[in-house]
Amino acid sequence: MECAAEMVLPLVCNPGHICITDESLYFQPLNGYPEQVIQIKLQGVRRIYKRRHALRPLGLELFCTENDVCSDIYLKFYSPADRDEVYYYMASFLENHMAEHTAESYMLQWQRGLLSNYQYLLHLNNLADRSSNDLSQYPVFPWIIADYSSAQLDMTNAATFRDLSKPVGALNRERLDRLLSRYRAMPDPPFMYGSHYSSPGYVLFYLVRVAPEHMLCLQNGRYDHPDRMFNSISDTWKNCLEGATDFKELIPEFFGDDSRFLENKLGLDLGRKQNGSFVGDVILPPWATDVGDFLQKHRAALEGQFVSENLHRWIDLVFGYKQRGSEAVAAHNVFHPLTYEGSTDLESIEDPDQRIAMLTQILEFGQTPKQLFTSPHPQRITPRFHSMSRSPSSSSALGELSPASQCEDSSFEDLTEESRKLGWANIGNLKLVRSHKIHKEAVTGIAVTRDGAAIFSTSQDSTLKMFSKEMKEFQRSISFSNMAGGRRQDTLMGHDDAVSQMCWLEERLYTASWDSTVKVWHCPSMNSSSHKRSQFELLAELEHDSGVNTVGLNAAGTLLVSGCKDGCVTIWDSDSYVALQQVHCHSGTVHRVAFSPDSRHVLSVGADSCMKVTDVQTGMVMSSVKAEEEQRCFCWDGSSVLCGGQSGDLLLWDLLSNTVSQRIPAHSGAVTAMWMNELCTTVITGGEDRQTIFWRLQS
Repeated sequence: MECAAEMVLPLVCNPGHICITDESLYFQPLNGYPEQVIQIKLQGVRRIYKRRHALRPLGLELFCTENDVCSDIYLKFYSPADRDEVYYYMASFLENHMAEHTAESYMLQWQRGLLSNYQYLLHLNNLADRSSNDLSQYPVFPWIIADYSSAQLDMTNAATFRDLSKPVGALNRERLDRLLSRYRAMPDPPFMYGSHYSSPGYVLFYLVRVAPEHMLCLQNGRYDHPDRMFNSISDTWKNCLEGATDFKELIPEFFGDDSRFLENKLGLDLGRKQNGSFVGDVILPPWATDVGDFLQKHRAALEGQFVSENLHRWIDLVFGYKQRGSEAVAAHNVFHPLTYEGSTDLESIEDPDQRIAMLTQILEFGQTPKQLFTSPHPQRITPRFHSMSRSPSSSSALGELSPASQCEDSSFEDLTEESRKLGWANIGNLKLVRSHKIHKEAVTGIAVTRDGAAIFSTSQDSTLKMFSKEMKEFQRSISFSNMAGGRRQDTLMGHDDAVSQMCWLEERLYTASWDSTVKVWHCPSMNSSSHKRSQFELLAELEHDSGVNTVGLNAAGTLLVSGCKDGCVTIWDSDSYVALQQVHCHSGTVHRVAFSPDSRHVLSVGADSCMKVTDVQTGMVMSSVKAEEEQRCFCWDGSSVLCGGQSGDLLLWDLLSNTVSQRIPAHSGAVTAMWMNELCTTVITGGEDRQTIFWRLQS
């Protein structure tokens, strides 16, 4: 394919011609700058993004590295059709070796600590059309520190940090009141702030010492007035708090390794201020000994406890559900309409002069990032941190999920956790130990006693059978009705339809049924001498809109999750029996649901062949994977999933990359039941082929 296009550089779009073959993409600039022909091998491309340029879907940006901030080329086409066609050709070629990441998949990696705060913000900026090649949409980072006067930076004090739940314009209450008064008196459409938090002028304000040519281009051959330049970090922060029209945020350079933007190493004549001093290096806060120390402490603050606990609030404002609409109004986060995607249709403006004027205003005023999230962003999992958030921590079940608080013997817990990690790291090395076919129909459930001495299985043939485990060998299997001690102790008329699944923790029994309820029973201790029907007490009845197929508890027993035939997943507080979240995850029956080990997420699989990760705190579906076949059961550690497919194979999924990393042949029919021990070294599966298979992890 060949077509006309432009290469986007800071403040300049360089026209030329593009050609794409089955091996390379070529761009030939008409003026031969920066070289006669730019060639990019398709095999080397690692990331490709569709971009909007001046609020129009015309851009395409290519990266040949995974983590670099700077792209290899940014192209702007003259029509969306040309852009989409080139993207289609490249994406078709690259689909076999390039993973496509979504905001949700990056969120899951960040939330679990696999991405730093800095990396996550860079990825979000990338997905939201922010590029270092486009000064009107330069990556935006938050002000995070509020203390620029102390000799020492106290990162254990919440007052050291900026309130990340508010935009810059709302940090000063007195100034905000004046802005709100003006906002209420405005004709439609009203806006709160007369300038944006990111624009070419603001970006070059910070970068004038390393990109003076761009500032001179923007300012018609002149630098700004010396007293208005980037002279002091403290003064800049103060002006952002108090200035009538200054609401700017930061840029990634404040958290990087290159300190040149803070130093006048080029010896530029930037003018003399009113006090007689020349504009030189940027004046640092007292707590920084030099530029290297400043960047190191600033980056440490970004990755520290307070920001990790609160960064999701700022993401809600800039990339999320508080970016626009009523949520933005409530958050005092309303900017000029021209900054938002879809706010104007340049193609509909017939007068060319008026169109150019509108385009210039869009490019110079600043553009709000593309909205990535439409529901509240989950908080990062920070179990090692003692909470120092400004808002008091909740006392509900959601606020008591710290693993440390759930374990009395931390050394044993650490040992178990290490074993789990080691087990999941090698889960692909599962080896079949033996198999048994003792049921006449499909196996529907597997359970194991705590000491591992007995394994129980249920089947569609209406039997419950037990394997006795002696001398580490599975030696016998007998019908439940004939085995010693197999006498029925009690019968409860609990439901109006079949009981689909049960779970038991301490003295509470949870029963799910196709009668659209989950019932909670108080049961006598298993150690009590007698069990009588009168001792079973109905504590609660949890109503659903359709039959309940599956139910599960988190490790602490504080949360319950249920999955229904209508595709709905509901998360309940197991003490108050209040529904905390109700999410319509699947387009078909939910086969199985389970909490992650840290109780922060729920994984569900359904008849629609989808696997969905739902955030417990917000109800947001953070990851959605469409499998090639229906998945019926699974075990997971929060990021890796061992699941049983309709084909009978065991599939090892990596949820962070949405790929199958291994396929293990297992059953000749669908895998219908699965159990894994606490140390993740033994797995038992059951299938429609009536087989029960025992697997052992080989070191």
